[in-house]
Amino acid sequence: MSGHDALVVARVVVGVSGSLGSITALRRAGPLARRLGAELWPVLAWEPPGGDPAGRRSPAVAVPDEEWQRLAGERLLAVLEEVFGGRGPGVPMRALVVRGAAGRALVAIADREDDLLVVGAGRRGLQRPFSGRVRRHCLGHAGCPVLAVPPSPLESQLLAVHRRNAWHLPLDTRGL
Repeated sequence: MSGHDALVVARVVVGVSGSLGSITALRRAGPLARRLGAELWPVLAWEPPGGDPAGRRSPAVAVPDEEWQRLAGERLLAVLEEVFGGRGPGVPMRALVVRGAAGRALVAIADREDDLLVVGAGRRGLQRPFSGRVRRHCLGHAGCPVLAVPPSPLESQLLAVHRRNAWHLPLDTRGL
């Protein structure tokens, strides 16, 4: 890139789910949007538990879509409050809650050449079947630059503590 080919970004679109990786991505996206003079678009995509086909077949999943939408909106607001507090991100922001698979929704929203899509990179070495699925979809299908934010070093420390504590039985304090 030559000196006069600076990256021009109008919107920083960031995937937010409430996971540690997405919170790290949002924490990176806010200051990035300020430096670039861009709008911040946090996006939380949701799907009914079990996906749409299960929702149509099973009466046990009889929660109306409006309720899932409301709950997703509350989750997004809680994450934004946790990350930015009452002060906000310091740039114009348009928070969105959309129904659909996260990767497809993010790519559909970040559809301009002057967008920057920010996603959490996930933990390295994790062998869960869906680990990294959103990131891989965005990297493979986005028509704009994608920034995959590595996890916070604190995330691995927190997980190590959780694993250690999961193997310990509660103390019996009745005799104390």
